[in-house]
Amino acid sequence: MSDGLEHDEELELTSPLVPLFVITNGRALPPDHEYEHTTLVTAAPTAAENGQAAARTLSPEAAQVMDLVANGFLSVAEVAGHTHLPLGIVRILLAQLEEDGLILTRTPIPRAERVDRELVSAVLEGLKNRFGA
Repeated sequence: MSDGLEHDEELELTSPLVPLFVITNGRALPPDHEYEHTTLVTAAPTAAENGQAAARTLSPEAAQVMDLVANGFLSVAEVAGHTHLPLGIVRILLAQLEEDGLILTRTPIPRAERVDRELVSAVLEGLKNRFGA
C-alpha cells in the first residue's frame, strides 16, 4: 500500500497524466498570435538580462522552450518536436513568452509568386532585339 503513495509523490507536473490545459494555465491562443509551423523563434536579448527573474516565474515547459531558443533560431515545429508537446500547446506557450517580451519571432518568408512564362519570354526577346544578343 505504501508503494502506491511513494509512486504518486514522484509524479512531476510535466507527466503525461497532467491535462494540457494545466500547462497553458487554461489560456487559448490569442488571435493576433498565429504562428505557422515555419515561424522562427529565438530568445530576446533582454531575456538574458532578466533570465534569473523570469526563470522563477516560468512553468517548467516554458523554461524548456526558453532553453531551446536561447542560442539561436528554431522553428515552431522544431520546438514542438524537442519538447514533445502538441503544436497547439507550444503556440500558446510562445504567445505567452512573446507577450512577456522573452522571445522574438520571425515570420517565414512568403513563397514567390509563379511568374508568367510568356511574359518572361517576351521580355527576354525584347532585350535580345534591343541589345542584340
